[in-house]
Amino acid sequence: MIKLYYHPSPNPAKVALFLEEAALPYEMVPVDTRRGEQHTPAFLAINPNGKTPALVDGDAVVFDSNAILLYLAEKTGLFLPENTPAARAAMHSWLMFVATGIGPYSGQSVHFRHVAPEPKTYALNRYDFEAWRHWTLINERLATRTWMLGEEYTLVDMAVWGWARAVPYVLGTDPWDKLPHVKRLLDTVNARPAAQRAEALKTRHAFKTEVDDEARRAMFPQNARLSAAPGA
Repeated sequence: MIKLYYHPSPNPAKVALFLEEAALPYEMVPVDTRRGEQHTPAFLAINPNGKTPALVDGDAVVFDSNAILLYLAEKTGLFLPENTPAARAAMHSWLMFVATGIGPYSGQSVHFRHVAPEPKTYALNRYDFEAWRHWTLINERLATRTWMLGEEYTLVDMAVWGWARAVPYVLGTDPWDKLPHVKRLLDTVNARPAAQRAEALKTRHAFKTEVDDEARRAMFPQNARLSAAPGA
């Protein structure tokens, strides 16, 4: 039985979507990041980076959501483009674009928009600009094709969907008039029964929602260095 170590956030969602689309049996193992469960020795033995998601499939242990998508696609042969150099090059390029661009810049935009203390004008300007730039490139890509790689639904669309669900929170506004093709992909995937089942996972466990001192210590351990600084 596959075990999915899950928290209801964008990166675990895309893996849950693949598992549901592929009808693979799996067990959801909740990792409550606002309670610090990602820092426990048991979880760090699975993912030394202390992030969700992670996946255990027999002897195989995979972490990073995009690596997990590739692992599952190769394991099942599902949701891959045709096996040609051109098609696989596009898959790797756009999947890594999500991994190294969409995810990090969207996440930092959220942090500096909603969490970081003032002054934060410089940092928010940088990450808001980069988040918009990356999402605009996705929108332009989708303007000329149904899905990210053409006319077939693939793991790259699942990777985009995971973060597209959070775009208004990422960008701090209603962005859909400027990103209509991203919205089309989001709505199309949301209508799929597998996506609805993936979304419902968050109701299976009472994940902590409060951002209190415990949650801040768990989610932002770097802040301990500030309080320990001379003169703090």
